[in-house]
Amino acid sequence: MTTVTERKVRNRPSASIPAATSRTHVRPVTDRQSTRIRLLTAVAAVSITCSIAVMIVVSLNPGYWLAPDLAMPAIGPPWEVPMVKVPVGVVTTAMWLAAVAGGTGVVAGLAAVRGGARLRPRLLVWAGLISVAILTVLPPAGSTDILDYATFGHIVTLGHSPYVWPPIHLRTDGSAFGASVPREWDTHVTLYGPLATFEEYLAARLGGSSVARIVFLLKLWNALAFAVVSLIADRLLRNDRAARLRAHLLWTVNPLLLWGLIAAGHVDMVAAGAGLIGLLLLSPRHGEVTPLTSQAIAAGLLLGSAADIKIPYAVFLVAAAWTLRRQRKALLVTIGSALAVLAPTYLWFGPPAIEAVLSRTSKVTADNFYQLFSGPQGFIYQHLLYFSLGAALALAALMLWRLPQADSQVTALRLTLALSCAWLFIWPYQLPWYDVMAICLVIFYPASRLDWVLLVRLAAGTVALIPGDPYLAAGHVIDWISQEILTVWTPVLLLGCVAWLSWLCLSGRWRLSQTEIATSVMSKPIPART
Repeated sequence: MTTVTERKVRNRPSASIPAATSRTHVRPVTDRQSTRIRLLTAVAAVSITCSIAVMIVVSLNPGYWLAPDLAMPAIGPPWEVPMVKVPVGVVTTAMWLAAVAGGTGVVAGLAAVRGGARLRPRLLVWAGLISVAILTVLPPAGSTDILDYATFGHIVTLGHSPYVWPPIHLRTDGSAFGASVPREWDTHVTLYGPLATFEEYLAARLGGSSVARIVFLLKLWNALAFAVVSLIADRLLRNDRAARLRAHLLWTVNPLLLWGLIAAGHVDMVAAGAGLIGLLLLSPRHGEVTPLTSQAIAAGLLLGSAADIKIPYAVFLVAAAWTLRRQRKALLVTIGSALAVLAPTYLWFGPPAIEAVLSRTSKVTADNFYQLFSGPQGFIYQHLLYFSLGAALALAALMLWRLPQADSQVTALRLTLALSCAWLFIWPYQLPWYDVMAICLVIFYPASRLDWVLLVRLAAGTVALIPGDPYLAAGHVIDWISQEILTVWTPVLLLGCVAWLSWLCLSGRWRLSQTEIATSVMSKPIPART
């Protein structure tokens, strides 16, 4: 087993990430280093495997601990195992441990790869995709949001607009479907874009009166999008084993992503997949200076679709437009294609759709870090929109100033990553599965301490929202711990991540080791300032 090392050089705050050079030294690792790498690899394998296994077990019959209980179709999928009945307290504790183990496993795996571990990328691909397949055919667990998606789609099949007609009407009309409408959001109209509503409507049409079948179809869209991103990353990074393994650890076998995007089935996965592929399509082919017209059309349609599913993904389109600003034809075609998606769908649903999407600006999540400085009636909360907007712009500017350059096949990678992180880290309404917006990008960015910051954020948010329903009672002690995690510890960790990211920007210490610098193929040789 060998590893690549370089003479240690202190990163200057304004330094860019250099590429591998011919002067790198290759030397055999010591027995101690080899033992450490093997230990890290074993910790990663055991932790990730156990974490995913727990997720599968608690998903075998989530109706026992997560209301409402779905009636399974006579012929699946989805399928459940009725004899598996795990109390909500046990599920909560097990999932806390699984989330921590999953995050620890990914960190250990990244450290092992950085040290030179020789793993098989295809093994990670198969392990991840098999896990995705199993979680897809099981009932949703970890959140009731996907039941809201199914409800919104069903509302459209009834001839109503989910931007006007709240789900509570289904709960009060005595219909069989109404029994599966979650209580938490039953008085709220949908907050998602028109294309998300169309996706939900399509699943409702195909699933008919079976709520379980509808949510399975919604999970299936997510599973396909997740697999496509995984396979694209595997293909594009095939010439660098370390970058390829890192991408699969952060994405394909990351239990934290599997829980939020596949087990729970959140719609963010489809938006992230569309946005990422849209950016990839804008990369000029060999010998070309600008993207082909066909590429620009396809990219615009996908970028517009991402924003049409969830409006924050408009930052992908903004970043692409800025990158193409000197290529007028490609810019106009891309913007025109995106508008060809956005304009008709919003016109179809009218002003209520715009009002519903913009209403997100007045909402906060229970784990937001602003509560550490101000109560619900405090000065900061009264002007929270302005505080958060100003802070997000400041962080975006700081990242654009200090985030190292990186040559990547993802067009506008650096700008999109900076804007996405600024929104994710600062905006007061954030949920852990939203982080897919940044993680789908960072797998194409050189390995850096940004990986750790994103993993801490994702793990903290995931633990805070376990088991996924605020109305569940798991027992006095567990309920008290859940409340403390949600309102104290997670806000502190999220604020710490903002401070950590800001420190990385100001110090320029993005790199974990010279080994990672030497082995990254995603970087271009730009000399550091001295």
